[in-house]
Amino acid sequence: MTEELVLEIFREALMLSIKIAGPMLLISMLVGLVIAILQAATQVHEQTLTFVPKALTIVVLLLLFAPMMTASCSEFVYRIFDLITQISSQTGAM
Repeated sequence: MTEELVLEIFREALMLSIKIAGPMLLISMLVGLVIAILQAATQVHEQTLTFVPKALTIVVLLLLFAPMMTASCSEFVYRIFDLITQISSQTGAM
């Protein structure tokens, strides 16, 4: 296993985590910003008014993006398993 391969696997894992978590984080931040603007305009500062909409938004996004997220994770795991078999077959031949 070379250093380049390890760095490539790490880069792929990092990009996968950004791809999976990014949309949910961005949209929940936007929902939080809209709620904060509404709270500042109405001067109603209740903690549950920010938590509940963000939690519901994340649940809906998880339901919508679950197939994409599982497919992406499965592809990554299959790639890692393929690399493991390639490395084990190379070391077995030595």
